[in-house]
Amino acid sequence: MKYHKSVNLTSNLFCYIWQGMGNNCNTSILTGLLQGDKPHVIIDPGHIVNESSEGCFESLEESMKGDKIKIEDIGLIINTHSHPDHCQANELIINRSGASVTLSKEEDDFRTTIGERMYTMFGMKPPRFTPLFHLKEGAMDLGKDGFKIQVFLTPGHSPGSVCLYLPDTKVLITGDVVFFMSVGRTDFPGGSTILLKKSIERISQLDAEYLVPGHNTEPNGIIQGKDRIKRNFAAVQEYF
Repeated sequence: MKYHKSVNLTSNLFCYIWQGMGNNCNTSILTGLLQGDKPHVIIDPGHIVNESSEGCFESLEESMKGDKIKIEDIGLIINTHSHPDHCQANELIINRSGASVTLSKEEDDFRTTIGERMYTMFGMKPPRFTPLFHLKEGAMDLGKDGFKIQVFLTPGHSPGSVCLYLPDTKVLITGDVVFFMSVGRTDFPGGSTILLKKSIERISQLDAEYLVPGHNTEPNGIIQGKDRIKRNFAAVQEYF
């Protein structure tokens, strides 16, 4: 069964919005960015199977096939953070495509210490992977044609969460920092309400036309339009 809704947001950005009953994240794929025969970049591949026994990864792959995107063509996995519902499927992709993985150093340190205990708390086996490199604050040049992703370190939901901004298309991928009319939880190990507020203030200043959150708190999943995004930031800053 397919639980993802595919949205071709820009010419090379496909978003897979989770529609299932149980927990799983939204996934984004940037196509054709990398040199070589594995040119695609996936952001937050999500769960393999969630607590409701929904086949999250199977559903994602089925939706990708509809867009003619293959798991075997993924060369890089970017994790906005290391919670199970965002990175559990890393291992499956690595095994099938040999993809490299990246996340922030702060998050990598967290996942291999406190994070491992959190996985166990949720009854999950921690995924095993070694990052090729760590994400750093600033512009990241990806592959060909000078494509850049702006990386923002945005702790609060987790110690090393990042948000990703695509300046050419004004797309902001927020992970679990901010959603539609809501924000990421801070009651997990490593969470901080104070840091989350500061992180949201930082990214609220960006010139964004599309906000792609890590989870849906509205039916359409993606917040579109500069005015709607500004109103959403104003609301969450006031009420949360």
